[in-house]
Amino acid sequence: MLTDLRHLFRLFAIGRCFARHDALFLLQQAPVGGATAKSALRLFQALFGRRRPDLREGERLAAALADLGPSFIKLGQVLSVRPDLVGPALAEDLGRLRDKLPPFSWEAAHAIITAELGAPPEQLYADIEILPVAAASVAQVHLATTTTGLPVAVKVLRPGVEAAFARDLKLFAWMAEAMERHLAGMARLRPREVVLALAEWVSIELDLRLEAAAASELRDNFIDDADVIVPAIDWQRTGRRVMTVQRISGTAIEDRAALVAAGIDVTVVADRVIRVFLKQALRDGYFHADMHHGNLFVAPDGRLELVDFGIMGRLDLKTRRFMAEMLGAFLTGNWRRAAEVHFEAGYVPADRSVDAFAQACRSIGEPILDRPVAEISVGRLLAQLFQITETFGMQTQTHLLLLQKTMVTVEGVARSLDPEINFWDAARPVIEDWARAHMGPEAYIRETAGSMMNFARKLPQVARDLEVLAETAKTEGLQLSPASIAALAESQALANARRRRPLLWALWTVAALLVLALFL
Repeated sequence: MLTDLRHLFRLFAIGRCFARHDALFLLQQAPVGGATAKSALRLFQALFGRRRPDLREGERLAAALADLGPSFIKLGQVLSVRPDLVGPALAEDLGRLRDKLPPFSWEAAHAIITAELGAPPEQLYADIEILPVAAASVAQVHLATTTTGLPVAVKVLRPGVEAAFARDLKLFAWMAEAMERHLAGMARLRPREVVLALAEWVSIELDLRLEAAAASELRDNFIDDADVIVPAIDWQRTGRRVMTVQRISGTAIEDRAALVAAGIDVTVVADRVIRVFLKQALRDGYFHADMHHGNLFVAPDGRLELVDFGIMGRLDLKTRRFMAEMLGAFLTGNWRRAAEVHFEAGYVPADRSVDAFAQACRSIGEPILDRPVAEISVGRLLAQLFQITETFGMQTQTHLLLLQKTMVTVEGVARSLDPEINFWDAARPVIEDWARAHMGPEAYIRETAGSMMNFARKLPQVARDLEVLAETAKTEGLQLSPASIAALAESQALANARRRRPLLWALWTVAALLVLALFL
């Protein structure tokens, strides 16, 4: 009961903040609650709020969330990848939500570094700047130089941030459960799922070792790449609440004038932004999911520099094939194929009509088919597609929503540098290289060979399982028919024979497939 009262008082304070920013529209427009509830909201707005007709709804909501602090900023960022819940316009405005906050004191940062790394910063770094260069909701960053002379950036978690997030996550979970229990129709919006996603994001961002590992994996993927620089992690000066990373030296990508003044070709950089993203998503299946202007810099030689690896996305091979085939089908106007790949991926239930879904795909693609490809936004195309798939019973694919949100952001960054950029021309080399490696005859042979090798490795376990089954039948008196006993004996003999030669058998199979490939 006391917990409920605390949550209710907190909700009242949150409601006042939303009213001040004229952001109660989200509750007023919700398809839940009766006329009395709507009237109460209007009265609350009149008593505690003000009207802001000069701002869009998404801008008002983003301002309210920013005013409420770190947990609500992160909630807004989670909602920005859920246009299926809040709509495309709100999702786009929330996607611009940035968490720039006042810095905390050097004394607090000093204490955290000392406690986390076991020594004061004066011993760990040759020098470290007291004033941070950036301060966000979760952490702030100080520039430093290591004792070996390497320039680095030191990221330090905010004091008490873990407790603050824990408190607010409890509130969010309580609200989500109450909404699903008491408000008819709210379960469709899956508020508990949103809270779980938020908790997952926060758990990663509050352990800087996990962010460091993400940066390290991404750096491994691009270690010899000519397009991008991913800074190296200093693991000796990294812990749960402190991360030390190689300092970047580039110009913020949002400062177009400075890039031009430095002699950097911004049209080449715009092309590079798209190419780097697609290499991550298609080639590696692991992508930086927060590639907004604030996290991108341009080195003096024109290469991209990435920072802030707290939000990352993963795509398995099946999903990457789906994306490549689906986008290709839309660009060529093959609506039937666009529909089929959704069914093949299992995203749309098999009992739905492929023809009807193909017609829905046509309704999205026809309006853009005759437009210049430079004017086609792949991010918005995906957003429209996800809206229509809900009609056909497609379950929400969170990894696809994160991909779509990142693609919209990347397009926006590229077009801020070069408004005339042709997304498809920039993307074609990456897509073609990936398709040759993963969708042609060679890829099929390679996967088949791999599957057979895996099967061969499992054969010894199959034999052991059969032996256990036979022993169980003998000792426990299981009644098997003569036919079953004969089949079991035959399987046992076959397994024993294969167990003696699994590797040789698999190698012969691979060799045969490779010979076949020469004649394809």
